[in-house]
Amino acid sequence: LPSEELQAFLLNRENDPQARYLAYDFLSGINPDETAALVPDMVDDPSPPLRRVAVAALIAQGRSQLETPEKAATTLQAALDAARDVDQIDEIAKLLREDLRKSVDLPTQFGFLMRWHLIAPFDNTDREGFDRVYPPEEKVDLNAAYEGKDGKEVRWETYATSDYYGMVDFNQPFSPLKQVVGYAYTEFQSEGEQQVEFRLGCKNAWKIWLNGELLFGRDEYHRGIRIDQYVLPVTLKPGRNTILVKACQNEQEQDWTVQWEFQLRVCDSTGAAVLSTDRQPTPEPEEKARRRSAE
Repeated sequence: LPSEELQAFLLNRENDPQARYLAYDFLSGINPDETAALVPDMVDDPSPPLRRVAVAALIAQGRSQLETPEKAATTLQAALDAARDVDQIDEIAKLLREDLRKSVDLPTQFGFLMRWHLIAPFDNTDREGFDRVYPPEEKVDLNAAYEGKDGKEVRWETYATSDYYGMVDFNQPFSPLKQVVGYAYTEFQSEGEQQVEFRLGCKNAWKIWLNGELLFGRDEYHRGIRIDQYVLPVTLKPGRNTILVKACQNEQEQDWTVQWEFQLRVCDSTGAAVLSTDRQPTPEPEEKARRRSAE
């Protein structure tokens, strides 16, 4: 195989990410030592599989340095900064927390939005709620009360998640419900106008608005959920930006359809967190918070 041409293709970040990884795979079989020398420069690579290779190398290096905690912590933090896959993130966080006794704030590290206002349930019988315009879509008034499903009054509730990956679970405040619609509202303070990405994970039907403008939506249910499942490039305006998420739950009753939740983070095009200028500390898990109160 033409190793020089393959290497040139690999190093050109303008080329297709998957094709570049294929070139890396070929080169690893031709010149493994020379190819391994290229890996450290891939920690910020736009190709996810190449970045994963670099992160794996940093994790291995960090493990080998555990007897010198300062070096290991520096290496593993660099791995965490570069990681985008949950299995690697979990592995790094576990090493930092358990082996090095370091605090790890994953929600801040990755820009998950943790504090919301929720309102539910509205009706989604026969899956008609996805297209139906309920009051929060017309105007967000956090002091308002509306007629919800079955004529019951619904109001906005303050909600904060302590989930490591920012999962917003409607079932927590509203109990497991079916054939319903819920809304989540939050605000993001931007230092200036900037291009960012909203990265959403949701297994329910959903819509999302930025500053009152509909960005996108998917009328599909229970297709699985993962971090960065949907990537939406957006422009934040200086100062206050409003974010509204609509999440619809359908009629299915199987155990794997119970989830009524989503996760949303704000980042740049590389996946590095972009934080609100007024971001509050990450909420602590309830058990930990109760333990501190008792002390």
